[in-house]
Amino acid sequence: MSNNIGDTEEEKGFRERYAHELRKKKTQNRASSHFGLDEISDELERVKHQGMMSPGRRGEQIKHEEIAKEILRRLEVGNLLRTKTTN
Repeated sequence: MSNNIGDTEEEKGFRERYAHELRKKKTQNRASSHFGLDEISDELERVKHQGMMSPGRRGEQIKHEEIAKEILRRLEVGNLLRTKTTN
C-alpha cells in the first residue's frame, strides 16, 4: 500500500470523501455477521474492473488503498467486539 503523504489537496479531499462513503456502507449493513464485507467486496471488484479498463488512474489507486484500510479497520473492530464478549 502506498503512503498518502504525497497526495495533492484534491487527492486528499477525494480520499476523505471516499473513506467516508465506505464507512457509510458499513452502517447500511450493520446487521451482517461479517460487518458488511460483502458490500466492500463488491466495491473492490468494481474498482479492480475499472482499474483494468483504465490502468494507472490515481483515483482507482486511492480507492484500492482506502478499501484495504476499511477492511482492516472492520476486522480490528470485529476482533475487539469478539474479545469483549468472551471476557
